[in-house]
Amino acid sequence: MNLPRRILITGGAGLIGSHLADQLLAAGHEITIFDNYSTGRAANIGHFEGRVRIVKGDILDKGAVDAAIEGNEYVFHMAAAVGVANVVGNPLNVILTNVYGTENVLAACHRHKCGVVIGSTSEIYGKSPHIPFSEDDDRVLGSTRVNRWAYSTSKALDEHLAIAYGREGLRVTILRYFNVYGPRMHERGDGQVVARFAALALRGEPLTVHGDGKQTRCFTFVEDAARCSILAATSDTPAGEVFNVGSEHELPINELATVIRDRLESKSEIVHVSYEEVYGKDFEDTRRRVPNVQKARDVLGFNASFDLDAGLARTLPWCRENYGKVG
Repeated sequence: MNLPRRILITGGAGLIGSHLADQLLAAGHEITIFDNYSTGRAANIGHFEGRVRIVKGDILDKGAVDAAIEGNEYVFHMAAAVGVANVVGNPLNVILTNVYGTENVLAACHRHKCGVVIGSTSEIYGKSPHIPFSEDDDRVLGSTRVNRWAYSTSKALDEHLAIAYGREGLRVTILRYFNVYGPRMHERGDGQVVARFAALALRGEPLTVHGDGKQTRCFTFVEDAARCSILAATSDTPAGEVFNVGSEHELPINELATVIRDRLESKSEIVHVSYEEVYGKDFEDTRRRVPNVQKARDVLGFNASFDLDAGLARTLPWCRENYGKVG
């Protein structure tokens, strides 16, 4: 299926959204970016000046969302309230933004007959012990008194809404991204651990690893995430399909800290702090987060092109330019 020409990206000033815009512009599409700059940044889209339509607006504003989508033919919905600190510190904003904002986007897409890709998250799986995570696996979450799970729950509701709209005829696909990183990461805005470690290393400050550092993650270079998003939009899969997007290479956070520090030739120490010290006594984390990406491979033809070594080779020079100098 060919992707229509006129495309809207919510959260287009963010990490994935801005790289999506790069790839779509290169393919000849007309792009509108819709963002409130809560975590996205104007600097991420400055190079688009004169080539894209930029609308400052909030996905909670139903009228603004409808006006932005009208006249477009496809939507990539990347706008969301993200970041562990944000989730723990302001769970109400996370829930309202993600649930009501996504419902506004889906309803407008349905009205205007736009197809849509919904950006979701590996947080959906919670603390499931079933590794690797497959798209139809059960979700395992903690108590509702633990704010950490508000983000996972809000994004799960986004997925339920998307699937329900799909049953009403909306062309919708859901993508669960696993720890996306790359140039244009916000040092503090989206909670990306690669960005945090790089910024600390460049300032010569201690790299603070939460917990024992033996927890593992799989990291996805942003250009791969954007490319898979476009593959999903051009696929003939039925409405409501869900795909994991990521790398299968599992890495302990201790090792990530060491790799980033050494590549940046920093003298920073690596220190460990308890989760309680950072996020409070009720915080819970997941020990392993590994995707099964066979479905994306078989159905979308997606394979990650960048391993961590190649991705950091593209990312860390950008961090050096934008985060400061080694102290």
